[in-house]
Amino acid sequence: MKPMFNKKVYLSIFLFTISVTHYAYSEQPVTWEECVREAKENNPELMSAAEKVKQAKRNIDIDISATLPQVDSDLSGKRSQAGGKKPANAYSYGMTGSQLVFDGFKTSSEISNSMKLLQAEEYNYDVTSSNIRLNLRNAFASLMRAQGLIFITEDIAKRRKQNLELVKLRYEGGREHRGALLTAEADVAQAEFDIAQAKRGVVLSQRELCKELGFSNLRPMKAAEEFLLEKDYSVKPVLDYMADTTPFLRELISKKEASKYNLNSKEADFFPKVYVSGSLGKTDSSWPPGGDDWSGGFSVSLPLFEGGRRIAETKKARSAFRQAKSDERSGRDSVLVTLERTWKNLQDAITNVSVQKKFLLANEERAKITRAQYSNGLTSFNDWIIIEDNLVKSQKAYLNAQAEMLVAEAYWIQAIGGTLEYDE
Repeated sequence: MKPMFNKKVYLSIFLFTISVTHYAYSEQPVTWEECVREAKENNPELMSAAEKVKQAKRNIDIDISATLPQVDSDLSGKRSQAGGKKPANAYSYGMTGSQLVFDGFKTSSEISNSMKLLQAEEYNYDVTSSNIRLNLRNAFASLMRAQGLIFITEDIAKRRKQNLELVKLRYEGGREHRGALLTAEADVAQAEFDIAQAKRGVVLSQRELCKELGFSNLRPMKAAEEFLLEKDYSVKPVLDYMADTTPFLRELISKKEASKYNLNSKEADFFPKVYVSGSLGKTDSSWPPGGDDWSGGFSVSLPLFEGGRRIAETKKARSAFRQAKSDERSGRDSVLVTLERTWKNLQDAITNVSVQKKFLLANEERAKITRAQYSNGLTSFNDWIIIEDNLVKSQKAYLNAQAEMLVAEAYWIQAIGGTLEYDE
């Protein structure tokens, strides 16, 4: 029975090793540039914004069509009888056409309004792309942080186990109390929990990244990048100039200009509309008709009273124009505050990385010295474990500071209007 037991044990170990190895190698390394390309092709929010741009272009075509000749054709045949007379046939076919001559510049205002709304949708596409880039960069940085956390927690677990062995030796030799041993064992358990938690965090970060890439299913990926900034941020730019170039503010400006043309269109309803028209056809009692019919003329129409609808629509359009101007002003102020805030957060994050690195180096040196002192009985367990805990905190704090620096940079790039094309 013993050989059979060993075979089962070896088989279980082998299968476990294969599964772990398969999972490790199934994580596809991806770069930031690859993620950007995937998001541009697959992100559903970006696709939706692109379709809105196409719809806005078609609205221009619809408005322009009103300035072109309108031509209709008709064909009819009829057989009738009245007053005991013989049944009679009537056949006709022809074309009628009309051309708008003047409508108080209503149609031209509507075309200009649609053009400005197209600009607004194009800027909205850029805003959407900028937001997607922000979310994508955050997800990518989160995955980098999760990957780094696994490495750190595994190193911490290894160190905690070594510490436990050292405490055991001292405890068995009567030079350490049971509380220290239990604390060391709890630290090992905490370290093992941190490893499991970090691995679950990797899966969550992969899921978040897949969502931004437009993937419906989870794809194990490994971020193949380092915690490095994309540019140098030592010199503060002129924020007032940058505010006017952001897609968000330009979208508001386009909407304001569109509302102005919409107001002009409503005011044009008070002017008469002038059309020229004509028709050409044939009418006869037999088929095909042989008699020629034609007509030509013009028409002028001016509504005199419709219950105050035109006045109400004009007032509504004027109010919408005032609202759009207020939105533009408020939007510019908000952009300036956002630029100032994100720049400040970026500078704080950059500085914090260097500060946390110094703490890490200091705590690594202290842990090295104190560990040797504890081994030789020159320091107490309480003093030693505090320094060990500080080292663990410094390792995690430095990793978090690096990830937060990338996130702060992503918010800054989003604030200045950086889209997915920013990284090309």
